[in-house]
Amino acid sequence: MSDPDASGEFDLLEPDEADAFGDEWEEIDVSDDEADRIARKRDREFLTFRKRIKDADQFKVEDSVFDEATLGALYKLVQDGHIAAFGGPLSTGKEANVYLAASDDGEVAVKVYRINASDFRSMREYLDGDPRFEGIGSDKKKVVVAWTKKEFANLQRAARAGVRVPEPIAVQRNVLVMEYLGTEEDRARRLNEVEIENPRVAYEVVREYMRRLFRAGLVHGDLSEYNVVVHDGELVVLDLGQAVTVHHPNYRDFLERDCENVANFFARQGVETDGDQLLAFVSGEGEADGGGELDPYDAEESG
Repeated sequence: MSDPDASGEFDLLEPDEADAFGDEWEEIDVSDDEADRIARKRDREFLTFRKRIKDADQFKVEDSVFDEATLGALYKLVQDGHIAAFGGPLSTGKEANVYLAASDDGEVAVKVYRINASDFRSMREYLDGDPRFEGIGSDKKKVVVAWTKKEFANLQRAARAGVRVPEPIAVQRNVLVMEYLGTEEDRARRLNEVEIENPRVAYEVVREYMRRLFRAGLVHGDLSEYNVVVHDGELVVLDLGQAVTVHHPNYRDFLERDCENVANFFARQGVETDGDQLLAFVSGEGEADGGGELDPYDAEESG
């Protein structure tokens, strides 16, 4: 690869003992928590913190992101030692902004979901039918809080299954703290932003991670070259907020879409694959007859 952070080979993680396929999931609590109580109490220390954030140059135009309870969540994360100082934005989007921050252990990424501006309808497509969120109702705050906690839980489960994802560090209300991917100079680059020297090896790693997710009962739901990045010679899967369990009524449609997106990207890089082949590999449906797929561990022959 031409990117300075990339290498021609990518290492696969060794999976931990993953949960069984299709395990039931714990219910995620969306009731008021300490961040809401901090925002309601508004004591002197919180008000000082609030003013410091509101006056910071990087946050001055972020009123739609930093409502009172979100500031309460950030304040609680500072109190707990997960955030020591804030940097500038790494990315901005319709549903969330991601900021660089410092912690006692180094740099972290802080993802802040908007309560007021989030795309409520697109979130419901993934939440409805997920057994972790039955009965959540239509309260926008609860939906966004559920979404944030869902992403944290999905990252934990993916990591246990041996999928390289940003390490989830802490979650508070609509704020997620996770591993920062990049260097002091810049964030990690997405697959669509780098020149891939060995597309077949990269493809084999991505599809193996897709299979591990599926075997752990998860489907990413929005996987493409735009949310896989290169970091320290590894491919890292991002944005698991919308990932659903295999209990979701539309999980198959999401899985087929992921396979089409990933296969189409790598086919453009010269890899002989298509969505049906990738689906057979990820789901295991082609294992009985070989599925027409490449051996995922024949990287030495693919050079």
